[in-house]
Amino acid sequence: MTSSRSTRVHGLDTLRALAVTLVVLHHYTLFVSNDDDTFGWVGRIGWAGVDLFFALSGYLIGNQIFAALASKEGLSLKHFYARRLLRTLPNFWVVLAIYFLWPAFGEDAPLLPLWRYLSFTQNIGLEPGTGFSHSWSLAIEEQFYLLLPALAMLGAALRLRISMAWIVIGGVVIGGMLLRAWLWSAHVDAHKYGIYFYYKLIYYSSLCRLDELVAGVALALLKNRHPQAWAALTRHGKLWLLAGLAVTALAFWRFLDDRYGFAPTVFGYPLLGLGFGLLILAALSDNSGLRELRIPGAAGLALWSYAIYLSHRGVSALGAQVLSTLGYGPQTTVAIVSLLALSVLAGWLLYRLVETPFMRLRERYVPSNQARPMFSRAPR
Repeated sequence: MTSSRSTRVHGLDTLRALAVTLVVLHHYTLFVSNDDDTFGWVGRIGWAGVDLFFALSGYLIGNQIFAALASKEGLSLKHFYARRLLRTLPNFWVVLAIYFLWPAFGEDAPLLPLWRYLSFTQNIGLEPGTGFSHSWSLAIEEQFYLLLPALAMLGAALRLRISMAWIVIGGVVIGGMLLRAWLWSAHVDAHKYGIYFYYKLIYYSSLCRLDELVAGVALALLKNRHPQAWAALTRHGKLWLLAGLAVTALAFWRFLDDRYGFAPTVFGYPLLGLGFGLLILAALSDNSGLRELRIPGAAGLALWSYAIYLSHRGVSALGAQVLSTLGYGPQTTVAIVSLLALSVLAGWLLYRLVETPFMRLRERYVPSNQARPMFSRAPR
């Protein structure tokens, strides 16, 4: 039997819980209280929680793909896609249906055509103020889930050297910086309503937001294809923790100082990717202090984070209306505590009622990403 220490890294739970907390606090200041000072600088930088989710997804999915490719059975695209769809689609479809059937849940904001959400292309040219707009990050992740395993299998089939994978990763980072520099100069700096174009063409863009995803993929590649280097690196957990905190603090400071400026737009996202990548490396390293860190409630928040992310904006909007009629404005302590608790409760319910049954189906019928019979069952 495998020990719990080897199967669960509490540091990754801590980072995932941190990511969803940052996002929820940021969205509260943006869509509920309409006051950037509700949670101070934490609320203003909370959008970076999405980037932390990207880095975690890049590592976790990359690790699954590279490990399966190196196994005797190999990677099955059919199994990989089936597992991803069973993980992501049920929750998403339920919340999407609520948005279309109950306009108040989406703050009566205009929605895109349904096919845009169903095809996970809603982030392309997305205009600020659109209903269910926070699903832009899910679109990028789904596009990533679609492309990465296919590219990895293609590289394996062509027997490309591992060095080519590192060249591709470096090219994605450099290409992203060049693209953001051009878009910023042509559309953000050159127009009166530059912030509108910043969100539409840069912030929501798949090609402009790959930095953190490839940072996670780089860690997974290092772990699975360079085991000796990985073993040497993970012996210095405290160093990576301090470095990750320092780089992340620097990135936060630059974005807080001038979020829409040229330097943060071009260099800030790879800096975030580096900082979050170092924190993930620390969470995977021995003696870092982060790997075995258990914060009360963090494991639950990590487990429910996807469901919380999908549902928190809608339930907060509805709850704020009710509390307002009772005399509790969104900046009162009663409202803040109640709405944050409601966000967690709604996420937990979605996780229990929708996500959990489908995860059981996944473990029963598609237990692995490896090339094996999909609907295999244990002999009676």
